[in-house]
Amino acid sequence: MATVYSDPSSVIYREVDNAIEVPGKRAPLVLGGRDFAAVTEVVTDVNLKPAPIGWYIGFGISFLLFLLYVTCVFLLLTTGVGVWGNNQPVAWAFDIINFVFWVGIGHAGTLISAILYLFRQNWRTGINRFAEAMTIFAVVCAGLYPALHVGRVWLAYWLFPIPNQMAMWPQARSPLWWDVFAVSTYATVSLLFWYVGMIPDLATLRDKSKARLAQIAYGIASLGWTGSSRHWQRFERAYLLLAALATPLVLSVHSVVSFDFATSQLPGWHTTILPPYFVAGAIFGGFAMVLVLAIPAREWFGQKDIITMRHLDNCAKIMLATGMIVSYAYCMELFIAYYSGVHYEQSLFKFRALGGPYAWSFWAMMFCNAIVPQVLWVRKWRLNPWILFLVANIANIGMWWERFVIIVTSLNRDFLPGSWGLYWPTPVEIGMFIGSFGLFFTLFLLFCRFLPIVAMAEVKSIMPEAHVHHDEPHKQTYDHRRSDYNPDEVQKH
Repeated sequence: MATVYSDPSSVIYREVDNAIEVPGKRAPLVLGGRDFAAVTEVVTDVNLKPAPIGWYIGFGISFLLFLLYVTCVFLLLTTGVGVWGNNQPVAWAFDIINFVFWVGIGHAGTLISAILYLFRQNWRTGINRFAEAMTIFAVVCAGLYPALHVGRVWLAYWLFPIPNQMAMWPQARSPLWWDVFAVSTYATVSLLFWYVGMIPDLATLRDKSKARLAQIAYGIASLGWTGSSRHWQRFERAYLLLAALATPLVLSVHSVVSFDFATSQLPGWHTTILPPYFVAGAIFGGFAMVLVLAIPAREWFGQKDIITMRHLDNCAKIMLATGMIVSYAYCMELFIAYYSGVHYEQSLFKFRALGGPYAWSFWAMMFCNAIVPQVLWVRKWRLNPWILFLVANIANIGMWWERFVIIVTSLNRDFLPGSWGLYWPTPVEIGMFIGSFGLFFTLFLLFCRFLPIVAMAEVKSIMPEAHVHHDEPHKQTYDHRRSDYNPDEVQKH
């Protein structure tokens, strides 16, 4: 529910649920009777005014967890990978579990920004900026794990195709090598997409900042943006091209990550269902993280009129749809094992779900990813931010358990009983995992404090005032200074 005004100077006259579908009418995506200048003010206030107390509390906790991560990494580098619980046969454990988890988290940002942009889904404009930031920071967290997993990080350059006296070259047919190109390409395109989209808004912060240092910093970052027609034309063309480049990456990156497992002969991994299964799971977990970030952010930073219940409702619907796909994939995995007639495959899934020491993790995954999201069928619960926040957190927990189940339960029991063995994480591994959340939220909170968390220019483009003949119910008192579509111009009255 949000307040809607017929005129910025008028009194409140009705309450509107903008998530409701009215045939023949398009629901407003910016509420509160805000015009262009008001949108600029409410977004830039987050960066230019003192931060709320909640930001300091959150940043303090996140930074302490980040220090825990740094301590665990220092212990790892000075002692060796023996501080982890990796063993034979479970040579891939928390490090690869967390790598896949964090790469998956980043998928929703690209989907919201690129695919929904190409499909002209206007509701994306309220949440795309911090979803893109979430992608960048999740990929940073993900990329650190393979780098540390090599053991002697200072010799990581041996992995590159550098001529050497031993004639050793990377195995180009290995999906691990494909991962390097897929994730690095994804990170590069996502970073460019995020930064290019921010240029007009950085110019707005440049013009509204009072501190000289902030003016210089935002001025350099905005690349001399003036809001001219030529700048807008080049901006929109570059944004469209980057969206077209990023769109196939949404499908390809996690498909390539799934090839790490699907191209092997190991029971539990050797299946062609993994690529679409991984992509659906990544989008499911990514949208869950978007809700985890969006719900507190709109409360702390006063963005309820821009990040509305319609945005949260749409994210919940996508979560529900992808959650159903993931649930179907779980069932199909069991059916494929049964229908294959392969004894090793069948015994592994019996061990995974029924009789093994990790069966509890399988049912935890099923509960979090297949059962809990079913509450999103109820519209009343979808429109309750706290229920959404709880469901999204449970979904993220479930997606982590999914990666644990795929990796650990498949590795710890393969073809020969003589090579079976159990894996349990050490305190260093647990500390690194918890600390990676500290790194993620530290970066995210710094982003919220110093960069625009909402794409002002894009939000204004979908407001009724951006169109000359907009509908009467949304009509505002006309003021050419406040309605001129020039988001980086300082509004003075």
